[in-house]
Amino acid sequence: MSGDEDFVYDEATGEWISASEAAAKSSATDEDVVEVRDAVGNLLTDGDQVTLIKDLVVKGAGQTLKRGTLIKSIRLTGDPQEIDCRYEGIKGLVLRAEFVKKR
Repeated sequence: MSGDEDFVYDEATGEWISASEAAAKSSATDEDVVEVRDAVGNLLTDGDQVTLIKDLVVKGAGQTLKRGTLIKSIRLTGDPQEIDCRYEGIKGLVLRAEFVKKR
């Protein structure tokens, strides 16, 4: 063991590991991509088109999105249950993946 190497406490294993090992572990976990699945289990990706499977009241917009409404060009947020999307007249619309079906 070299005397000038830094050690970091790894919360997952409960052990002290070298800083180079910790860096390798964190880069491996950064590559893990969150899978977002729609109501029927289809894998969603950025740019997909989805259809609503339920009428949804949009808070703050005073509007209801009806079942069957097509949402184009979704973006994944990193949360396995939320997708970011645009719809005319509604800014910053975030939908739960359980209420949409991939088209």
